[in-house]
Amino acid sequence: MADHRPGPPHSDGLCVFGEHCDRRSSTRRPIDARMPELGRCLTLFQYVQAVTGGPVARIDQAGSYAVPSLRGEAFSVLPGSITLRVDGDAVVSASVVRDERTGSVALHLFDAAGRTAHQGRLLSEGDRLLAGLTGPAGVGAPAAAPPAAPARPPAWERGDQLAQLDAILVDGGLARREAFDRYPGEHREIDVAVLPSVLEYVCSAGLPIGVAVFGPAAMQACAGRVHVTDQTVRGQVFAAVAESSVVIDLPAVRACHLVRSTAAHGPTSAIELDDEHGRCVAVITQFGIVGEQVHTAWEHLAASLPDV
Repeated sequence: MADHRPGPPHSDGLCVFGEHCDRRSSTRRPIDARMPELGRCLTLFQYVQAVTGGPVARIDQAGSYAVPSLRGEAFSVLPGSITLRVDGDAVVSASVVRDERTGSVALHLFDAAGRTAHQGRLLSEGDRLLAGLTGPAGVGAPAAAPPAAPARPPAWERGDQLAQLDAILVDGGLARREAFDRYPGEHREIDVAVLPSVLEYVCSAGLPIGVAVFGPAAMQACAGRVHVTDQTVRGQVFAAVAESSVVIDLPAVRACHLVRSTAAHGPTSAIELDDEHGRCVAVITQFGIVGEQVHTAWEHLAASLPDV
């Protein structure tokens, strides 16, 4: 019987390929999960279906990777490219996995618990051949741990938009949410039921948005106009944003927060969606320089959203 476990145990429940998961009957080849080696590997591939998320929120985009960024580094969404940000301390292994039944090849990133951080299915024959040439995982003694930093308040407490995203990247934002009464910026809980209406409005008005979806130790983001949005009878909300597809299981969203933090145009609102465990699974906001008119329209919309 095929063992449905990779090197790290397949215990996350986050596999987005269901019965077609490569782990059921596959061979895998470890590759270097450290940056910048991992970034060099990802940017080699030209046509990838990149997927990040879990049962509550998922994003996928077909294309090629921009150079991934690490938590703590600068961040931007490159139009037309797959934008990935990872917690370099938490992504501990990576593998190229070949499904022996179908011949499909995918790249998997894992955290220390064996949970899937990110998956990238290679869609072209050229990329699948190239995957066989990628260098193996690095060997040798692990790098020495950096000296302990002096105790200080977490960066998010008085941090900008990127500091908030990075706090979510670490542990799903659990520590941040538990201590959020210390956050000096504007924040309030809003009614999650308004999300479909928000997406319908920005779609009809042509107002671009940014969306980030989180997996364990990874964040995949997109930015641009919402081309179409819909809601199924079971409550799943779908949105085609720029070159990405975003799916949110609305009944599984247990809380929705509106948080303002400093970004390129000043204080900028973000809609944060939490799962039943209190982990933030997705953020809807504005990334980078979008123009004053777009920023103002977004802030007017955010201010109109009702509290719980």
